[in-house]
Amino acid sequence: MRWEPRSNAPDWPFAHRLTTIGEGYVWPNITIFSDGERTALIAKPTTTRPATAFRYISDHAAIVPSQVFESAVDRFIGQVLGQLQADHIHGTNLDRLWSELTDERRDIQTARRRKLEALLGQEPDTGDPVVIDRLLTDAQELGERAVEELAADCAQGGKLLTTDDLRRLATSSGFSAAPRDAARLAPGAVPPTRDAPAWKLGAAAARALRAQEGLGDRPIANDTLARLAGVETRALTEDRAGPNLSFALDRNETEGRVVLRSRWPTGRRFELARLLADRMIAAPHGKLHAATRAYTYRQKMQRSFAAELLSPFEAVDAMLDGDYSGEAQADVAEQFHVSDLTIRTLLVNNHRLEREELDEDLGAAA
Repeated sequence: MRWEPRSNAPDWPFAHRLTTIGEGYVWPNITIFSDGERTALIAKPTTTRPATAFRYISDHAAIVPSQVFESAVDRFIGQVLGQLQADHIHGTNLDRLWSELTDERRDIQTARRRKLEALLGQEPDTGDPVVIDRLLTDAQELGERAVEELAADCAQGGKLLTTDDLRRLATSSGFSAAPRDAARLAPGAVPPTRDAPAWKLGAAAARALRAQEGLGDRPIANDTLARLAGVETRALTEDRAGPNLSFALDRNETEGRVVLRSRWPTGRRFELARLLADRMIAAPHGKLHAATRAYTYRQKMQRSFAAELLSPFEAVDAMLDGDYSGEAQADVAEQFHVSDLTIRTLLVNNHRLEREELDEDLGAAA
């Protein structure tokens, strides 16, 4: 629950919904998951059953910093164990499991392995040791946080790419890049905090970059976007088959390669903007910046940045002027050279449309 992000995998709910525990108890219908920085607890009413004496009626969602959630669980388990001790109940399964977990958390190497297993969507101590070892080795060059993003993408059904795979793809499908030439935000332009939702952080960074570069609220041309990202313009116009994720792989400060997944011009623009966000806002250490399908904080921040940079909400909302029909959204999307889904996501994030409408679109796209 602490590290595995939301996923479409069929068995994901069994590890994140209390109702799947069973054992003869009527558990509340609460789903718990984290994007790595913030943890969501979503409570829904339970169904009415004739043989059940009561039901839960809460319909509420709470989102808290993940460290707060982790500390609260620690305190709760400690209180339960303390009560058991006070009642002279010793040697329970809870005692054993909590002792094992505490030992693993104290051991830095074991904790790193457990985190990677969770990101891969696997149960503790069930991951392939060879795969975990390779990820830990790759992290030394690519960056620990970047490798964790690759693991989270694998849990969404992607192929787990090694350093050798990335280098090969960068050579065969990539475009030249100059990491040193990519845009940088001025110090203090965006508060260094993860307390805010990822979409707010990404949007704030995009607005700051637009202001810094004097872009106003006009559409961004391909050559301007390529200049901001430190790549050649043809990366946006030339279709080269890539893997199921986009990434930038740096050789050094002046040389690198960028690989874009989408074959569509609007998709390539969006993915390049995501990689720019990752370079500017995410952890600076390591040579890899990846834009994946995962629902981690880092990936959600990237998507929000790209949407706001390419199609600033205030300009979009002004153009729509209260008409949020699909046709009006498509016209605005064409104006800013983005997809219809990008405009719809902006409207949902800024409370112009209900999230259920976006979820329906995503489900249809899947």
